[in-house]
Amino acid sequence: MWRAFNFAMLDDIASRFGGHVIVPMTITNRQYYDELPGALSRKYDVRHFILYAQKETLLRRLASRLESRHSWGAQQIDRCIRAFNEDITEEKVHTDHWSVGQTAGQIAALAGLALPEDRRSAFRKPMDRITTKLRHIR
Repeated sequence: MWRAFNFAMLDDIASRFGGHVIVPMTITNRQYYDELPGALSRKYDVRHFILYAQKETLLRRLASRLESRHSWGAQQIDRCIRAFNEDITEEKVHTDHWSVGQTAGQIAALAGLALPEDRRSAFRKPMDRITTKLRHIR
């Protein structure tokens, strides 16, 4: 049901919207991948990027969101890394040493998109990141 709903929603958005649609999502099951991004790619120009990082990097990132090594997210790391090495091996973007901004810039460049200049102040930019991080604490 989740895959069918997301396919219908993304198909509708892409058919009505003249721009790019960016969908952050983790899919580690090849069958599910084929049903969602795979099916969409038969109708639209779909660029799929795997934001890839080593286990220790992912654990550090989870810890920065106050998630322990025993959290649900941490428990999924090995399964996800295995899936991205064996089942869903499309274009990997190694993010271990990149900030969020650098990663967004790299994805935009790979997709041929021009990002608008970030005009936030030196104070505002990190505050926005902290606010976003706090919103994701579970």
